[in-house]
Amino acid sequence: MFKHFIKLEWKSFLRSSSFGSNLALKIIMGIFAALIILEFLALGVFSYDLMEESNLKPLETVNKYLIYYVLIDLVIRYFLQKMPVTNIKPLLLLPIKRSTIVHFSLGKTAISFFNIMHAFFFVPFTARLLYEGFGFNAVLWHLGIVALIYSNNYINVFVNNKSSVFYGVLTVLIGLIALQYYNVFDLTVYSTQFFQGMYTTNYLFVVPMILVALVYYFSFNYFKSRLNLDDGLAKRSDIAKTENFAWLDQFGTLGTFLKNDIRLLKRNKRSRMTLIMSGIFIFYGLLFFTQSIESYDNPWMKVFAGVFVSGGFLFTFGQFVPSWDSAYYQLMMSQNIQYREYISSKWWLMVIGTVISTILASFYLYFGLHTYLIIVVGAIFNIGVNSHLVMLGGAFVKTPIDLTTSKQAFGDKQAFNMKTMLISLPKMLVPMALYTLGYYLFSPNVGLIFVAAAGVLGFAFRNYVFNQIEKIYKTQKYETIAAYKQKN
Repeated sequence: MFKHFIKLEWKSFLRSSSFGSNLALKIIMGIFAALIILEFLALGVFSYDLMEESNLKPLETVNKYLIYYVLIDLVIRYFLQKMPVTNIKPLLLLPIKRSTIVHFSLGKTAISFFNIMHAFFFVPFTARLLYEGFGFNAVLWHLGIVALIYSNNYINVFVNNKSSVFYGVLTVLIGLIALQYYNVFDLTVYSTQFFQGMYTTNYLFVVPMILVALVYYFSFNYFKSRLNLDDGLAKRSDIAKTENFAWLDQFGTLGTFLKNDIRLLKRNKRSRMTLIMSGIFIFYGLLFFTQSIESYDNPWMKVFAGVFVSGGFLFTFGQFVPSWDSAYYQLMMSQNIQYREYISSKWWLMVIGTVISTILASFYLYFGLHTYLIIVVGAIFNIGVNSHLVMLGGAFVKTPIDLTTSKQAFGDKQAFNMKTMLISLPKMLVPMALYTLGYYLFSPNVGLIFVAAAGVLGFAFRNYVFNQIEKIYKTQKYETIAAYKQKN
């Protein structure tokens, strides 16, 4: 039966209208995956010698920080690991056991890249331990680590359905790191004893194995109990609330679109997550402006941070325009709606978001006026240039967003293709290049003027740019409608 499921998955991939973009995505992601694998492999091969040269005990050093490795892995999975999707409605009408369907869906996660990549560090590292005479217990330690990684895999299944679990783990992780950084509480003192015990004893490695078995068991029962048309697949109902936003009526059709987008941001989990991510982006600049990381302490990286701090909402929300409206895009296109008004409403929403982010980021004045000016000119560039590039890239994104599900609340990873990637490059490279040019040829303030001038110039040609974007949207109209009809 699993073989038939695999055939169905393969046919679904080949017959999808977004097959070309998916193929391009997989090629590019394959390149990045190969780079990550090489980095993990290099760490696995050379970390033992590097730690010995630094007068550190390799196994004890790895065990000391393994607790943070596991917790960070769990957080990264939430953001990046794609949950496998099985179109179960037709399968429930066939003589197939529900347990088989659930086992297959959960089994798909076992071969995820996020599980396999860890092997490129731990396998060579364990082999080196055996070579250095650590004995068979090194294998038991390795089995315990593998079990912990797969425990994260199945915990992530719960995390993707229960955001409260994720926020709890993230809060605990940040709190533990902060407590250790300020020498208040060092969790590694206690966790090291457990991880070291997986090597020094012949039984402690069984604890992670029991954990992964329990997590899989509860995951299996959780999804099996909801695998029916009346419960798991039924749409949730809630009390309807009316919000008129009558003050936006003065803007005509533009106001109508803005009201719909505001309701979307308030009522839906996936869209609300863009607001949360925008807030996180505001604090992203602390990595660059505090001079805590030496490689970030240079002119081009600071303007990179300035663009990100002010453009969090623009990037997280704008990159999925018009996919946010994919559920009713066909209906919208059958109405007497001008593309220009639709584009303008999205543009104004991104402008408002950028202005609010810039105001909230005013605490960067603590690091000096020039630091905050970098954020301000980054906002000007976002409004004048990047807002146009984001909407232009959206014309080529043909992946629908299912607003009825809470999965992948941080965005759909399939909403990507070569055109959007090429359009995205100038968003960061142009302001970094302009600021660096002015910084080294004249002065830092001239660099700021260059970046701001580019944003003002883009704003001045806004009508012309909108006309060109409108033409592209019209050209892509029927391809977009056809792609949005795809449900899997």
